[in-house]
Amino acid sequence: MMCRQCEQTADHIACTTQGVCGKSSETSALQDTLMDSVKSLSLWCVAARATPSIASDDPLLEQANVLTIKGVYCTLTNVNFSSSRIGDIIRQVENVKHELKTKVIENGGDILNAWEYGELAEMDLRDKSDIELEEFGHKHSGLVVRSAAMNNEDAFSLNEIGTYGLKGVCAYGTHVYQMVGKTDPEVMSTVHEIFAKLASPLPDMEGLLANALRVGQVNAKVLAALDGAHADTMGIPEPTPARTTAVQGKAILVSGHDMKDLYYLLQQTEGKGVNIYTHGEMLPAHSYPKLKAFPHLVGNYGTAWQNQRMEFAAFPGPIIVTSNCILEPRRAYKDRIYSMNEVGVDGVQHIGSDRDFVAVIEQAQQMKGFLRDVTPAKYHTTGFNHRAVVPLAGKVIEAAKSGALSRIFLIGGCDGSQWDRSYFTTLAEQTPDDSLILTMGCAKNRIIHNPELEGATLANGLPRVLDMGQCNDSYSAIVVATELAKALNCSVNDLPLSLVLSHLEQKAAAVLLTLLSMGIKNIRLGPSLPAYITPNILNVLVEKYNLQGLGEPAQDLKAMMEGK
Repeated sequence: MMCRQCEQTADHIACTTQGVCGKSSETSALQDTLMDSVKSLSLWCVAARATPSIASDDPLLEQANVLTIKGVYCTLTNVNFSSSRIGDIIRQVENVKHELKTKVIENGGDILNAWEYGELAEMDLRDKSDIELEEFGHKHSGLVVRSAAMNNEDAFSLNEIGTYGLKGVCAYGTHVYQMVGKTDPEVMSTVHEIFAKLASPLPDMEGLLANALRVGQVNAKVLAALDGAHADTMGIPEPTPARTTAVQGKAILVSGHDMKDLYYLLQQTEGKGVNIYTHGEMLPAHSYPKLKAFPHLVGNYGTAWQNQRMEFAAFPGPIIVTSNCILEPRRAYKDRIYSMNEVGVDGVQHIGSDRDFVAVIEQAQQMKGFLRDVTPAKYHTTGFNHRAVVPLAGKVIEAAKSGALSRIFLIGGCDGSQWDRSYFTTLAEQTPDDSLILTMGCAKNRIIHNPELEGATLANGLPRVLDMGQCNDSYSAIVVATELAKALNCSVNDLPLSLVLSHLEQKAAAVLLTLLSMGIKNIRLGPSLPAYITPNILNVLVEKYNLQGLGEPAQDLKAMMEGK
Protein backbone atom coordinates (compact mmCIF):
# COMPACT_ATOMS: atom_id res chain seq x y z
CA MET A 1 0.00 0.00 0.00
CA MET A 2 1.11 3.52 -0.78
CA CYS A 3 -1.53 6.23 -0.67
CA ARG A 4 -0.91 9.98 -0.44
CA GLN A 5 -4.01 11.40 -2.08
CA CYS A 6 -5.14 13.42 0.96
CA GLU A 7 -3.52 16.06 3.16
CA GLN A 8 -3.64 13.91 6.30
CA THR A 9 -1.40 11.19 4.82
CA ALA A 10 1.00 9.61 7.34
CA ASP A 11 4.03 11.75 8.21
CA HIS A 12 3.07 13.87 5.21
CA ILE A 13 4.72 11.24 3.01
CA ALA A 14 2.28 8.37 2.42
CA CYS A 15 0.16 5.78 4.20
CA THR A 16 1.88 2.41 3.74
CA THR A 17 0.18 -0.09 6.05
CA GLN A 18 -3.22 1.43 6.83
CA GLY A 19 -4.67 4.78 5.87
CA VAL A 20 -4.99 7.52 8.45
CA CYS A 21 -8.60 7.53 7.24
CA GLY A 22 -8.92 3.88 8.33
CA LYS A 23 -8.59 2.40 4.83
CA SER A 24 -6.97 -1.04 4.81
CA SER A 25 -4.20 -2.10 2.46
CA GLU A 26 -6.66 -4.49 0.81
CA THR A 27 -9.24 -1.76 0.16
CA SER A 28 -6.52 0.56 -1.11
CA ALA A 29 -5.40 -2.06 -3.64
CA LEU A 30 -8.98 -2.54 -4.84
CA GLN A 31 -9.40 1.21 -5.25
CA ASP A 32 -6.18 1.28 -7.31
CA THR A 33 -7.58 -1.49 -9.49
CA LEU A 34 -10.84 0.42 -9.88
CA MET A 35 -8.94 3.50 -11.05
CA ASP A 36 -7.07 1.43 -13.65
CA SER A 37 -10.37 -0.09 -14.77
CA VAL A 38 -11.87 3.40 -15.21
CA LYS A 39 -8.81 4.54 -17.18
CA SER A 40 -9.15 1.48 -19.43
CA LEU A 41 -12.86 2.23 -19.88
CA SER A 42 -11.96 5.84 -20.71
CA LEU A 43 -9.64 4.71 -23.52
CA TRP A 44 -12.53 2.84 -25.12
CA CYS A 45 -14.90 5.76 -24.56
CA VAL A 46 -12.49 8.03 -26.44
CA ALA A 47 -12.26 5.42 -29.19
CA ALA A 48 -16.07 5.13 -29.36
CA ARG A 49 -16.52 8.88 -29.74
CA ALA A 50 -13.92 8.86 -32.54
CA THR A 51 -15.85 6.14 -34.37
CA PRO A 52 -18.27 7.92 -36.76
CA SER A 53 -20.93 5.19 -36.72
CA ILE A 54 -21.31 5.33 -32.92
CA ALA A 55 -23.65 8.13 -31.86
CA SER A 56 -22.56 10.52 -29.11
CA ASP A 57 -25.79 9.75 -27.24
CA ASP A 58 -25.37 5.99 -27.49
CA PRO A 59 -26.91 4.41 -24.32
CA LEU A 60 -23.74 2.39 -23.78
CA LEU A 61 -21.73 5.61 -23.55
CA GLU A 62 -24.17 6.97 -20.95
CA GLN A 63 -23.71 3.79 -18.91
CA ALA A 64 -19.96 4.31 -19.16
CA ASN A 65 -20.34 7.95 -18.12
CA VAL A 66 -22.30 7.05 -15.00
CA LEU A 67 -19.95 4.22 -14.00
CA THR A 68 -16.96 6.51 -14.50
CA ILE A 69 -18.11 9.21 -12.08
CA LYS A 70 -19.66 6.84 -9.55
CA GLY A 71 -16.76 4.42 -9.65
CA VAL A 72 -14.16 7.14 -9.19
CA TYR A 73 -16.19 8.70 -6.35
CA CYS A 74 -15.78 5.41 -4.47
CA THR A 75 -12.00 5.99 -4.37
CA LEU A 76 -12.14 9.40 -2.68
CA THR A 77 -11.04 9.84 0.92
CA ASN A 78 -13.67 8.72 3.48
CA VAL A 79 -16.22 7.39 0.99
CA ASN A 80 -16.08 3.63 0.50
CA PHE A 81 -14.27 1.16 2.75
CA SER A 82 -16.20 -1.93 1.58
CA SER A 83 -14.05 -4.34 -0.42
CA SER A 84 -17.06 -6.32 -1.67
CA ARG A 85 -18.83 -3.17 -2.90
CA ILE A 86 -15.70 -1.96 -4.70
CA GLY A 87 -15.18 -5.40 -6.26
CA ASP A 88 -18.74 -5.33 -7.60
CA ILE A 89 -18.22 -1.87 -9.11
CA ILE A 90 -15.00 -2.99 -10.84
CA ARG A 91 -16.85 -5.87 -12.48
CA GLN A 92 -19.64 -3.51 -13.59
CA VAL A 93 -17.08 -1.19 -15.18
CA GLU A 94 -15.35 -4.13 -16.87
CA ASN A 95 -18.59 -5.53 -18.28
CA VAL A 96 -19.64 -2.21 -19.80
CA LYS A 97 -16.13 -1.68 -21.13
CA HIS A 98 -16.22 -5.10 -22.82
CA GLU A 99 -19.54 -4.26 -24.50
CA LEU A 100 -18.22 -0.89 -25.63
CA LYS A 101 -14.93 -2.36 -26.87
CA THR A 102 -16.83 -4.98 -28.89
CA LYS A 103 -19.03 -2.28 -30.43
CA VAL A 104 -16.04 -0.09 -31.30
CA ILE A 105 -14.17 -2.94 -33.00
CA GLU A 106 -17.28 -4.13 -34.87
CA ASN A 107 -17.68 -0.58 -36.22
CA GLY A 108 -14.07 -0.38 -37.42
CA GLY A 109 -12.68 1.67 -34.53
CA ASP A 110 -9.84 1.10 -32.09
CA ILE A 111 -7.74 2.84 -29.45
CA LEU A 112 -5.38 5.33 -31.06
CA ASN A 113 -1.73 4.56 -30.15
CA ALA A 114 -2.80 1.57 -28.03
CA TRP A 115 0.88 0.60 -27.55
CA GLU A 116 1.31 3.69 -25.35
CA TYR A 117 -1.04 2.36 -22.67
CA GLY A 118 0.36 -1.15 -22.27
CA GLU A 119 -1.96 -3.62 -20.55
CA LEU A 120 -4.58 -0.94 -19.78
CA ALA A 121 -5.78 -1.09 -23.37
CA GLU A 122 -6.54 -4.81 -23.26
CA MET A 123 -7.05 -5.61 -19.57
CA ASP A 124 -10.07 -7.78 -18.81
CA LEU A 125 -11.08 -8.25 -15.18
CA ARG A 126 -14.70 -9.27 -15.69
CA ASP A 127 -14.42 -12.70 -14.09
CA LYS A 128 -11.96 -11.89 -11.31
CA SER A 129 -12.82 -12.45 -7.65
CA ASP A 130 -12.37 -9.73 -5.05
CA ILE A 131 -9.10 -11.37 -3.93
CA GLU A 132 -7.82 -11.52 -7.52
CA LEU A 133 -8.79 -7.87 -8.07
CA GLU A 134 -6.95 -6.95 -4.89
CA GLU A 135 -3.85 -8.84 -6.05
CA PHE A 136 -4.05 -7.05 -9.40
CA GLY A 137 -4.02 -3.74 -7.55
CA HIS A 138 -0.99 -4.67 -5.48
CA LYS A 139 0.99 -5.88 -8.52
CA HIS A 140 -0.09 -3.59 -11.33
CA SER A 141 -2.03 -0.51 -10.22
CA GLY A 142 -0.39 0.99 -7.17
CA LEU A 143 1.38 4.31 -6.88
CA VAL A 144 4.87 2.72 -6.75
CA VAL A 145 4.24 0.73 -9.94
CA ARG A 146 2.85 3.70 -11.83
CA SER A 147 5.64 6.00 -10.66
CA ALA A 148 8.29 3.51 -11.79
CA ALA A 149 6.62 3.20 -15.20
CA MET A 150 6.81 6.97 -15.73
CA ASN A 151 10.33 7.14 -14.30
CA ASN A 152 10.19 10.91 -13.80
CA GLU A 153 9.10 12.17 -10.39
CA ASP A 154 8.13 15.63 -11.60
CA ALA A 155 6.03 14.31 -14.47
CA PHE A 156 4.43 11.79 -12.10
CA SER A 157 3.69 14.62 -9.67
CA LEU A 158 1.74 16.38 -12.43
CA ASN A 159 0.00 13.10 -13.20
CA GLU A 160 -1.08 12.82 -9.56
CA ILE A 161 -2.23 16.43 -9.43
CA GLY A 162 -4.42 15.76 -12.44
CA THR A 163 -5.63 12.40 -11.10
CA TYR A 164 -6.71 13.68 -7.68
CA GLY A 165 -8.28 16.78 -9.17
CA LEU A 166 -10.22 14.64 -11.64
CA LYS A 167 -11.41 12.47 -8.75
CA GLY A 168 -12.93 15.63 -7.30
CA VAL A 169 -14.56 16.44 -10.65
CA CYS A 170 -16.14 12.98 -10.72
CA ALA A 171 -17.43 13.46 -7.18
CA TYR A 172 -19.07 16.76 -8.10
CA GLY A 173 -20.33 15.15 -11.31
CA THR A 174 -21.96 12.40 -9.25
CA HIS A 175 -23.76 15.05 -7.17
CA VAL A 176 -25.06 16.59 -10.41
CA TYR A 177 -26.21 13.16 -11.59
CA GLN A 178 -28.00 12.63 -8.27
CA MET A 179 -29.99 15.81 -8.93
CA VAL A 180 -30.80 15.54 -12.66
CA GLY A 181 -30.49 11.83 -13.46
CA LYS A 182 -28.18 12.17 -16.47
CA THR A 183 -24.64 13.17 -17.38
CA ASP A 184 -23.40 15.94 -19.67
CA PRO A 185 -21.93 14.27 -22.81
CA GLU A 186 -19.54 17.17 -23.45
CA VAL A 187 -18.23 17.13 -19.89
CA MET A 188 -17.83 13.36 -19.91
CA SER A 189 -16.02 13.44 -23.23
CA THR A 190 -13.49 15.78 -21.64
CA VAL A 191 -13.26 13.64 -18.49
CA HIS A 192 -12.49 10.53 -20.54
CA GLU A 193 -9.89 12.37 -22.62
CA ILE A 194 -8.18 13.56 -19.44
CA PHE A 195 -8.22 10.02 -18.02
CA ALA A 196 -6.73 8.76 -21.27
CA LYS A 197 -3.85 11.20 -20.86
CA LEU A 198 -3.39 10.10 -17.25
CA ALA A 199 -3.34 6.46 -18.37
CA SER A 200 -0.17 7.03 -20.38
CA PRO A 201 3.19 6.43 -18.65
CA LEU A 202 4.96 8.89 -20.97
CA PRO A 203 6.63 11.70 -18.93
CA ASP A 204 5.11 14.52 -20.97
CA MET A 205 5.67 17.47 -18.60
CA GLU A 206 4.08 20.11 -20.77
CA GLY A 207 1.11 17.94 -21.69
CA LEU A 208 0.49 16.84 -18.10
CA LEU A 209 0.54 20.44 -16.84
CA ALA A 210 -1.96 21.42 -19.53
CA ASN A 211 -4.01 18.35 -18.60
CA ALA A 212 -4.11 19.41 -14.93
CA LEU A 213 -5.37 22.87 -15.88
CA ARG A 214 -7.94 21.24 -18.14
CA VAL A 215 -9.19 19.41 -15.04
CA GLY A 216 -9.76 22.82 -13.45
CA GLN A 217 -11.63 24.06 -16.50
CA VAL A 218 -14.01 21.11 -16.68
CA ASN A 219 -14.54 21.30 -12.92
CA ALA A 220 -15.77 24.88 -13.33
CA LYS A 221 -18.43 23.60 -15.74
CA VAL A 222 -19.44 20.82 -13.36
CA LEU A 223 -19.68 23.20 -10.38
CA ALA A 224 -21.83 25.56 -12.44
CA ALA A 225 -24.08 22.65 -13.42
CA LEU A 226 -24.38 21.57 -9.78
CA ASP A 227 -25.25 25.10 -8.70
CA GLY A 228 -27.93 25.27 -11.37
CA ALA A 229 -29.28 21.80 -10.56
CA HIS A 230 -29.68 22.68 -6.89
CA ALA A 231 -31.49 25.94 -7.68
CA ASP A 232 -33.70 24.41 -10.38
CA THR A 233 -34.67 21.42 -8.26
CA MET A 234 -34.82 22.82 -4.73
CA GLY A 235 -35.43 26.51 -5.38
CA ILE A 236 -33.08 29.47 -5.26
CA PRO A 237 -31.27 29.44 -1.91
CA GLU A 238 -31.77 32.44 0.34
CA PRO A 239 -30.22 33.51 3.65
CA THR A 240 -32.09 31.55 6.31
CA PRO A 241 -31.54 31.11 10.05
CA ALA A 242 -31.13 27.41 10.86
CA ARG A 243 -31.72 26.28 14.42
CA THR A 244 -28.62 24.70 15.99
CA THR A 245 -30.20 23.49 19.24
CA ALA A 246 -32.37 20.41 19.71
CA VAL A 247 -36.15 20.23 19.52
CA GLN A 248 -38.12 17.71 21.58
CA GLY A 249 -39.12 14.62 19.63
CA LYS A 250 -37.99 11.62 17.62
CA ALA A 251 -35.11 12.39 15.32
CA ILE A 252 -33.16 11.35 12.21
CA LEU A 253 -29.80 12.91 11.29
CA VAL A 254 -28.64 13.37 7.68
CA SER A 255 -24.97 13.91 6.86
CA GLY A 256 -23.14 14.19 3.53
CA HIS A 257 -24.03 16.48 0.62
CA ASP A 258 -26.99 15.20 -1.38
CA MET A 259 -30.06 17.43 -1.19
CA LYS A 260 -32.32 15.14 -3.22
CA ASP A 261 -31.86 12.30 -0.74
CA LEU A 262 -32.89 14.68 2.03
CA TYR A 263 -35.94 15.75 0.03
CA TYR A 264 -37.15 12.16 -0.35
CA LEU A 265 -36.58 11.53 3.36
CA LEU A 266 -38.61 14.63 4.24
CA GLN A 267 -41.42 13.43 1.99
CA GLN A 268 -41.45 9.96 3.56
CA THR A 269 -41.37 11.29 7.14
CA GLU A 270 -44.29 13.71 6.76
CA GLY A 271 -46.85 13.01 9.46
CA LYS A 272 -44.68 10.30 11.07
CA GLY A 273 -43.78 12.27 14.19
CA VAL A 274 -40.07 12.34 13.36
CA ASN A 275 -37.94 15.48 13.16
CA ILE A 276 -35.10 15.72 10.64
CA TYR A 277 -31.73 17.32 11.41
CA THR A 278 -28.88 18.13 9.06
CA HIS A 279 -25.23 17.54 9.91
CA GLY A 280 -21.97 18.89 8.52
CA GLU A 281 -22.16 19.85 4.86
CA MET A 282 -25.95 19.39 4.84
CA LEU A 283 -26.43 22.64 6.82
CA PRO A 284 -27.16 24.72 3.65
CA ALA A 285 -30.26 22.58 3.06
CA HIS A 286 -32.12 25.01 5.33
CA SER A 287 -31.72 27.76 2.73
CA TYR A 288 -33.53 25.94 -0.11
CA PRO A 289 -37.27 26.82 -0.35
CA LYS A 290 -38.38 23.33 -1.33
CA LEU A 291 -36.60 21.79 1.66
CA LYS A 292 -37.35 24.37 4.34
CA ALA A 293 -41.03 24.16 3.41
CA PHE A 294 -41.12 20.94 5.46
CA PRO A 295 -41.77 22.01 9.08
CA HIS A 296 -40.16 18.85 10.46
CA LEU A 297 -36.79 19.91 9.05
CA VAL A 298 -36.12 21.43 12.44
CA GLY A 299 -32.42 22.25 12.60
CA ASN A 300 -28.76 21.41 12.25
CA TYR A 301 -26.91 19.18 14.69
CA GLY A 302 -23.15 18.97 15.16
CA THR A 303 -20.19 20.35 13.28
CA ALA A 304 -17.70 18.94 10.76
CA TRP A 305 -17.11 15.34 9.66
CA GLN A 306 -14.07 14.66 11.85
CA ASN A 307 -16.20 15.04 14.99
CA GLN A 308 -18.80 12.48 13.90
CA ARG A 309 -17.72 9.64 16.19
CA MET A 310 -18.59 11.76 19.22
CA GLU A 311 -21.55 13.60 17.68
CA PHE A 312 -23.20 10.51 16.13
CA ALA A 313 -22.83 8.54 19.36
CA ALA A 314 -24.67 11.30 21.26
CA PHE A 315 -27.48 11.70 18.71
CA PRO A 316 -30.66 9.96 19.95
CA GLY A 317 -31.78 8.56 16.61
CA PRO A 318 -30.61 6.90 13.38
CA ILE A 319 -28.08 8.56 11.07
CA ILE A 320 -27.96 8.58 7.26
CA VAL A 321 -24.68 9.34 5.45
CA THR A 322 -25.39 10.24 1.82
CA SER A 323 -21.82 10.92 0.65
CA ASN A 324 -18.37 11.71 2.01
CA CYS A 325 -17.18 11.88 4.70
CA ILE A 326 -17.73 8.73 6.76
CA LEU A 327 -15.46 7.20 9.40
CA GLU A 328 -15.48 3.63 10.69
CA PRO A 329 -18.46 3.76 13.07
CA ARG A 330 -18.19 3.16 16.80
CA ARG A 331 -20.19 0.29 18.29
CA ALA A 332 -22.29 2.92 20.07
CA TYR A 333 -24.09 3.75 16.82
CA LYS A 334 -23.07 1.18 14.20
CA ASP A 335 -26.50 -0.47 14.40
CA ARG A 336 -28.25 2.80 13.61
CA ILE A 337 -26.12 4.34 10.87
CA TYR A 338 -27.08 3.90 7.21
CA SER A 339 -25.05 4.55 4.07
CA MET A 340 -26.30 5.67 0.67
CA ASN A 341 -25.05 6.04 -2.88
CA GLU A 342 -21.28 5.51 -3.16
CA VAL A 343 -20.70 5.37 0.61
CA GLY A 344 -19.74 1.92 1.85
CA VAL A 345 -18.66 0.43 5.18
CA ASP A 346 -18.87 -3.30 5.87
CA GLY A 347 -21.45 -4.05 8.54
CA VAL A 348 -23.39 -0.82 7.92
CA GLN A 349 -26.91 -1.01 6.47
CA HIS A 350 -27.10 0.43 2.92
CA ILE A 351 -30.12 2.20 1.44
CA GLY A 352 -30.56 1.42 -2.25
CA SER A 353 -31.24 3.66 -5.22
CA ASP A 354 -34.99 3.43 -4.54
CA ARG A 355 -34.44 5.71 -1.51
CA ASP A 356 -36.71 3.61 0.69
CA PHE A 357 -36.29 4.97 4.24
CA VAL A 358 -38.87 2.75 5.95
CA ALA A 359 -36.31 0.94 8.13
CA VAL A 360 -34.75 4.25 9.22
CA ILE A 361 -38.11 5.79 10.08
CA GLU A 362 -39.23 2.75 12.06
CA GLN A 363 -35.97 2.76 14.02
CA ALA A 364 -36.35 6.48 14.77
CA GLN A 365 -39.89 5.90 16.06
CA GLN A 366 -38.61 3.22 18.43
CA MET A 367 -35.85 5.40 19.92
CA LYS A 368 -36.21 8.07 22.59
CA GLY A 369 -35.24 11.06 20.49
CA PHE A 370 -34.62 14.37 22.21
CA LEU A 371 -36.53 14.47 25.49
CA ARG A 372 -36.90 18.25 25.61
CA ASP A 373 -36.16 21.46 23.74
CA VAL A 374 -32.72 22.89 24.36
CA THR A 375 -33.18 26.50 25.40
CA PRO A 376 -32.44 29.20 24.67
CA ALA A 377 -32.71 28.30 21.02
CA LYS A 378 -29.69 29.26 18.90
CA TYR A 379 -29.54 29.89 15.17
CA HIS A 380 -26.98 30.24 12.39
CA THR A 381 -27.77 31.96 9.10
CA THR A 382 -26.75 30.04 6.01
CA GLY A 383 -27.58 30.43 2.32
CA PHE A 384 -25.41 33.33 1.16
CA ASN A 385 -25.31 31.88 -2.34
CA HIS A 386 -24.00 34.10 -5.14
CA ARG A 387 -27.61 34.95 -6.02
CA ALA A 388 -27.93 36.58 -2.61
CA VAL A 389 -24.45 38.11 -2.43
CA VAL A 390 -24.03 39.58 -5.94
CA PRO A 391 -26.98 41.99 -5.43
CA LEU A 392 -25.06 43.29 -2.41
CA ALA A 393 -22.05 44.10 -4.57
CA GLY A 394 -22.95 47.79 -4.61
CA LYS A 395 -22.82 47.98 -0.81
CA VAL A 396 -19.54 46.05 -0.78
CA ILE A 397 -17.95 48.28 -3.42
CA GLU A 398 -19.17 51.44 -1.74
CA ALA A 399 -17.76 50.24 1.58
CA ALA A 400 -14.43 49.36 -0.04
CA LYS A 401 -14.15 52.73 -1.79
CA SER A 402 -15.05 54.68 1.35
CA GLY A 403 -12.58 52.76 3.48
CA ALA A 404 -15.33 51.15 5.58
CA LEU A 405 -14.29 47.73 4.24
CA SER A 406 -10.58 47.00 4.53
CA ARG A 407 -10.47 43.58 2.84
CA ILE A 408 -12.42 40.47 1.85
CA PHE A 409 -11.18 37.08 3.00
CA LEU A 410 -12.29 33.76 1.55
CA ILE A 411 -11.48 31.20 4.24
CA GLY A 412 -12.91 27.74 3.67
CA GLY A 413 -12.56 24.29 2.19
CA CYS A 414 -12.16 20.85 3.74
CA ASP A 415 -11.62 20.44 7.46
CA GLY A 416 -9.69 17.79 9.37
CA SER A 417 -8.57 16.83 12.84
CA GLN A 418 -4.92 17.92 12.81
CA TRP A 419 -3.92 20.43 15.47
CA ASP A 420 -2.43 22.84 12.91
CA ARG A 421 -5.85 23.43 11.36
CA SER A 422 -6.37 25.87 14.25
CA TYR A 423 -4.54 28.26 11.90
CA PHE A 424 -7.82 28.98 10.12
CA THR A 425 -9.64 29.77 13.36
CA THR A 426 -6.84 32.03 14.56
CA LEU A 427 -6.60 33.82 11.21
CA ALA A 428 -10.34 34.49 11.12
CA GLU A 429 -10.27 35.81 14.69
CA GLN A 430 -7.40 38.17 13.85
CA THR A 431 -8.92 39.66 10.70
CA PRO A 432 -9.84 43.34 11.16
CA ASP A 433 -13.32 44.22 12.38
CA ASP A 434 -13.92 46.11 9.14
CA SER A 435 -13.19 43.08 6.92
CA LEU A 436 -15.62 40.62 5.32
CA ILE A 437 -15.20 36.84 5.58
CA LEU A 438 -16.71 34.52 2.96
CA THR A 439 -16.68 30.89 4.07
CA MET A 440 -17.85 27.51 2.82
CA GLY A 441 -17.19 23.80 3.07
CA CYS A 442 -16.81 21.93 6.34
CA ALA A 443 -13.85 24.17 7.27
CA LYS A 444 -16.40 26.95 7.87
CA ASN A 445 -17.27 25.24 11.16
CA ARG A 446 -14.07 26.70 12.58
CA ILE A 447 -15.51 30.15 11.87
CA ILE A 448 -19.30 30.06 12.13
CA HIS A 449 -19.28 28.62 15.66
CA ASN A 450 -16.63 31.07 16.85
CA PRO A 451 -18.06 33.30 19.62
CA GLU A 452 -15.73 36.15 18.61
CA LEU A 453 -17.27 36.28 15.12
CA GLU A 454 -20.82 35.16 15.78
CA GLY A 455 -23.24 37.98 15.09
CA ALA A 456 -20.51 40.45 14.05
CA THR A 457 -21.51 43.06 11.45
CA LEU A 458 -19.82 45.68 9.30
CA ALA A 459 -20.57 49.38 9.66
CA ASN A 460 -23.08 49.18 6.78
CA GLY A 461 -25.01 46.40 8.53
CA LEU A 462 -23.74 43.48 6.44
CA PRO A 463 -22.79 40.37 8.45
CA ARG A 464 -19.04 40.05 8.79
CA VAL A 465 -19.22 36.31 8.07
CA LEU A 466 -21.21 35.06 5.07
CA ASP A 467 -21.81 31.29 4.99
CA MET A 468 -21.92 30.46 1.28
CA GLY A 469 -22.68 26.76 1.70
CA GLN A 470 -21.03 23.42 1.01
CA CYS A 471 -17.76 22.74 -0.76
CA ASN A 472 -20.21 21.88 -3.57
CA ASP A 473 -21.12 25.59 -3.59
CA SER A 474 -17.60 26.73 -4.49
CA TYR A 475 -19.05 28.09 -7.71
CA SER A 476 -20.73 30.82 -5.66
CA ALA A 477 -17.38 32.17 -4.53
CA ILE A 478 -16.11 32.15 -8.12
CA VAL A 479 -19.19 34.07 -9.32
CA VAL A 480 -18.94 36.64 -6.52
CA ALA A 481 -15.25 37.26 -7.22
CA THR A 482 -15.72 37.61 -10.99
CA GLU A 483 -18.76 39.86 -10.62
CA LEU A 484 -16.94 42.15 -8.17
CA ALA A 485 -14.03 42.32 -10.59
CA LYS A 486 -16.39 43.28 -13.42
CA ALA A 487 -18.02 45.98 -11.30
CA LEU A 488 -14.64 47.45 -10.36
CA ASN A 489 -13.29 47.05 -13.91
CA CYS A 490 -10.29 45.04 -12.73
CA SER A 491 -9.09 41.44 -12.61
CA VAL A 492 -9.85 39.07 -9.74
CA ASN A 493 -6.18 39.32 -8.78
CA ASP A 494 -6.57 43.09 -8.33
CA LEU A 495 -9.51 42.82 -5.92
CA PRO A 496 -9.00 43.49 -2.19
CA LEU A 497 -9.47 39.73 -1.79
CA SER A 498 -7.33 37.08 -0.11
CA LEU A 499 -7.95 33.36 -0.57
CA VAL A 500 -7.00 30.95 2.20
CA LEU A 501 -7.97 27.38 1.44
CA SER A 502 -8.09 24.46 3.84
CA HIS A 503 -7.60 21.28 1.86
CA LEU A 504 -7.92 17.63 2.78
CA GLU A 505 -9.27 15.53 -0.06
CA GLN A 506 -9.82 15.45 -3.77
CA LYS A 507 -12.76 17.83 -4.11
CA ALA A 508 -10.48 20.53 -2.74
CA ALA A 509 -7.84 19.53 -5.31
CA ALA A 510 -10.39 20.06 -8.08
CA VAL A 511 -11.39 23.49 -6.77
CA LEU A 512 -7.73 24.54 -6.51
CA LEU A 513 -7.15 23.54 -10.14
CA THR A 514 -10.23 25.53 -11.16
CA LEU A 515 -8.85 28.64 -9.48
CA LEU A 516 -5.42 28.12 -11.08
CA SER A 517 -7.00 27.56 -14.50
CA MET A 518 -8.65 30.97 -14.08
CA GLY A 519 -5.22 32.51 -13.47
CA ILE A 520 -5.96 33.40 -9.83
CA LYS A 521 -2.81 34.08 -7.85
CA ASN A 522 -1.65 34.45 -4.24
CA ILE A 523 -3.72 31.53 -2.93
CA ARG A 524 -2.66 30.25 0.49
CA LEU A 525 -3.10 26.50 0.88
CA GLY A 526 -2.75 24.38 3.98
CA PRO A 527 -2.31 23.36 6.67
CA SER A 528 0.43 21.68 4.63
CA LEU A 529 0.98 21.43 0.90
CA PRO A 530 0.06 18.14 -0.82
CA ALA A 531 2.64 15.38 -0.39
CA TYR A 532 2.40 14.52 -4.10
CA ILE A 533 3.74 17.91 -5.23
CA THR A 534 7.50 17.70 -5.81
CA PRO A 535 9.78 20.68 -5.08
CA ASN A 536 10.27 21.35 -8.80
CA ILE A 537 6.54 21.34 -9.53
CA LEU A 538 5.92 23.52 -6.49
CA ASN A 539 8.44 26.00 -7.89
CA VAL A 540 6.47 26.08 -11.15
CA LEU A 541 3.25 26.79 -9.23
CA VAL A 542 4.95 29.46 -7.14
CA GLU A 543 6.49 31.19 -10.16
CA LYS A 544 3.32 31.05 -12.25
CA TYR A 545 0.63 31.57 -9.56
CA ASN A 546 2.48 32.54 -6.38
CA LEU A 547 0.84 29.56 -4.64
CA GLN A 548 1.80 29.76 -0.98
CA GLY A 549 1.83 27.55 2.07
CA LEU A 550 0.81 28.76 5.51
CA GLY A 551 3.02 30.57 8.01
CA GLU A 552 2.13 32.23 11.27
CA PRO A 553 -1.41 33.69 11.13
CA ALA A 554 -0.36 37.18 12.21
CA GLN A 555 2.47 37.39 9.67
CA ASP A 556 0.30 35.97 6.88
CA LEU A 557 -2.48 38.42 7.76
CA LYS A 558 -0.07 41.35 7.56
CA ALA A 559 1.03 40.22 4.09
CA MET A 560 -2.57 39.73 2.95
CA MET A 561 -3.56 43.19 4.13
CA GLU A 562 -0.75 44.46 1.90
CA GLY A 563 -2.20 42.52 -1.04
CA LYS A 564 0.49 39.83 -1.05
